[in-house]
Amino acid sequence: MARVALVTGGTRGIGAAIARNLAEAGYRVAVNYQGNDAAADAFRQETDIPPFKWDVGDYQACEAGIAQVETTLGPIDVLVNNAGITRDVTLHRMEPEQWDAVIRTNLTAVFNMTRLVIGGMRDCGFGRIVQISSINGQKGQAGQANYAAAKAGLLGFTRSVALENARKGITVNAVCPGYTATQMVTAVPEEVLQKIVAQIPVGRLGEADEIAHAVRYLVSDHAAFITGATLTVNGGQYMA
Repeated sequence: MARVALVTGGTRGIGAAIARNLAEAGYRVAVNYQGNDAAADAFRQETDIPPFKWDVGDYQACEAGIAQVETTLGPIDVLVNNAGITRDVTLHRMEPEQWDAVIRTNLTAVFNMTRLVIGGMRDCGFGRIVQISSINGQKGQAGQANYAAAKAGLLGFTRSVALENARKGITVNAVCPGYTATQMVTAVPEEVLQKIVAQIPVGRLGEADEIAHAVRYLVSDHAAFITGATLTVNGGQYMA
């Protein structure tokens, strides 16, 4: 039977590309989303991939949502923690609410989701978990102390959980995308976008499908000897 994959924040942007790619590879895919019902409906109609709505920052909501996914598709074999938000502002202007919102959705949610699937993966002796971090979690970024802290936190989380579960057939890795041609990035003013591209050695933004292919490899059987790793996909902008 095909393996079951769940992608959080999976109805738009990089998450949607990952979900489509995994479905093409033969996985039985479900996606999570939080607020944009129109985007979720459009995604379902386009792909036939079922979307499930819950707040990944809420542990009890995750528990109920994962139960619903597993009732529909079966036990989760592959988890891609992609959901994330930004609340960009320099630290001296940042409000506690802006810090808390980003940490909750970008970091605490990864604990919630991973904690709730890891037991089942350990029981069956197989699992693939991938965190979508960021180039800015590696190098930092002005105006993103909250976002960079959360995305950097994912890397330590990834390595620790990888060590704990390696002998159980579970791999845990992270992908750090650079600036990618999603709706959020391409919506910035043209002059700002040109400055971003000028900093990328390959001379262009990344494509969401390029991130998706990296994830597809990491969750495959071909990557069984890769765990605790951070894969950078950033066009050479930051070499770690």
